[in-house]
Amino acid sequence: MRKHLKNLPFSLLCLAVMLLPQACEPNLDYINTNAINPDNVWNDEKLISAFLTDIHGNSIPSWPVNGNSSDEAMNAPGSMGTYLRGIISVASDGQSLSYNNIDKINFFLARLADVSPAVLSDEKKKQMTGQALFWRGWDYFSKVATFGGVPLILKPQDPANKESLFVARSKTSECITQILSDLDAAIASLPDQWDNANYGRIDKGTAMAFKGRVLLWYASPLFNPSNDQARWQKAYEANKAAVDYLKAQGKGLLGAYGQLWKQERNKEVIMVNQFTYPDHPFNQAGIRPQPLTQGDANRNQPLLPLLNAYPKKDGSPMQFDAAKLATDPAYNEQYMTDFVTNRDDRFYATIFTGGTPYPTPDLPTGTRYWSAWRKIADAGSPGGFKYVSLASDQKSVTIGAGVSGFFEIKGLDNTLTSTLIGNAATDWVEIRFAEVLMNYGEAANEAGKPEEALQVLKDIRARAGITPGAAGKYGITATTQAGIREAYMGERFVEFAFENKRWGDLRRWKRFDIVNKTAFRQGIYFVLKDGAKIEWTDDISDAAVRKKFTAVFIENLDGDPQYKFNLDQNHWFYPISQGNLEASSVLKQNAEWGGTFNPLD
Repeated sequence: MRKHLKNLPFSLLCLAVMLLPQACEPNLDYINTNAINPDNVWNDEKLISAFLTDIHGNSIPSWPVNGNSSDEAMNAPGSMGTYLRGIISVASDGQSLSYNNIDKINFFLARLADVSPAVLSDEKKKQMTGQALFWRGWDYFSKVATFGGVPLILKPQDPANKESLFVARSKTSECITQILSDLDAAIASLPDQWDNANYGRIDKGTAMAFKGRVLLWYASPLFNPSNDQARWQKAYEANKAAVDYLKAQGKGLLGAYGQLWKQERNKEVIMVNQFTYPDHPFNQAGIRPQPLTQGDANRNQPLLPLLNAYPKKDGSPMQFDAAKLATDPAYNEQYMTDFVTNRDDRFYATIFTGGTPYPTPDLPTGTRYWSAWRKIADAGSPGGFKYVSLASDQKSVTIGAGVSGFFEIKGLDNTLTSTLIGNAATDWVEIRFAEVLMNYGEAANEAGKPEEALQVLKDIRARAGITPGAAGKYGITATTQAGIREAYMGERFVEFAFENKRWGDLRRWKRFDIVNKTAFRQGIYFVLKDGAKIEWTDDISDAAVRKKFTAVFIENLDGDPQYKFNLDQNHWFYPISQGNLEASSVLKQNAEWGGTFNPLD
């Protein structure tokens, strides 16, 4: 069975060691020589490694389910959060500053420095230091991306000196300098690769890739409204260096997009949280949508902007005209044909469409699952009718009202039946080569290197199965810097759908207008025509089957006008929670939330 880092038993032992008393009470009759002294951790390589593993396990991200927090997807009618609707305040949106991991990392680094060479070789100590510094940079960047500058604490604090515990916020520029310093030190200390037993630990390529991500964010409009070209040049250089280095290590784009989450340890994996059953599974019912019969199947149901964003096989964009869809039967039929049969490979690896083979073994091979609607009369509804979903599958399992009617299948462990969804073992890839490549390409465009930027887009699209066309442009029509910038926004939307990138991208680009212009959470329903019937063996890719349906544009899937995108475009950083502010006399709130701290300094 594959060994993973997150739940090594040593990490539990390490925590236990730290909590035990150092010696027995002096009034006892004897000394318990079997008691574990916390100081002995630093005399044992395995326990030191366990301490580091605990830091790793507490820091590395897991599978996200947050499409509902942007324009990717929705969970249920009425589930649009107040932030998306422009209803904001410090009380409701304040974020907490937690230094638990930073404190543990600082303590680890301080104690590691004094470990005897007889316990740890200089090379192992160097590698452990590099991993700890990476995680400190990781944690601080998460804070800076949220708030701007934060208190920089780089050494263990003395709880007895209460005044020293209150540290003012450093400038954002100072925090970025420190993060880059930690990452540069990590890069210099980490190995090119780990052996199989340590696969998943942070290596040099991971640190280089993350450094590129940090500099891309710092060069983006969120932190760089004046468009300082020096920042873009640094982002370009760091990401190009990461791409070149990773290629030299055998990394690159995996040939088949759909295999990214099925083929473990593939060449695209840069930073990974490994899951295994039974040691370290994840429950797809609670963490990941499980199409289609159990658990959170209704979570992360894709919205129309994402569904339409995937290019057609020739790289051209989907054509969508809501008015023509309703009035032109030929246009409606062509839209459905292009939607279902003529998309790039990423669409089919990410989105489940009704009338396609069931994605898990619950049903016989080749059996389709239908997510569709029927129009029925309803005097109480606008227009005198409503759409009802065909909400029960072949096993008579109700999946809910059918929010958008499409489901996420990216990362689904489709070897499991609905009764075993707690045993999923699909790895979460936090950084993959495609991200590093696109970070490099985006920075290249902003640094005045359009040909390099366009080549990256071509490489990404070629892997997605898009045909090059006679001109070899893979459907890319952009020629100007602004046009290429927009092309990257669209490409990242589909390439990284449901990978915890969309909300961050919208923030760093300062492009909430992209979301607001859609007004409502929009969808498309495949509605069964009057008198038409479907069989469980019907295939939506069959033209004759599609003729049983018409595509209907749904302007507001929530069914209530109060659920409307209205993101405030004067608030880009989050506020520090009121509780944090009240606990410290030196913390200052961000200016856009009524304070005096400028996160752009």
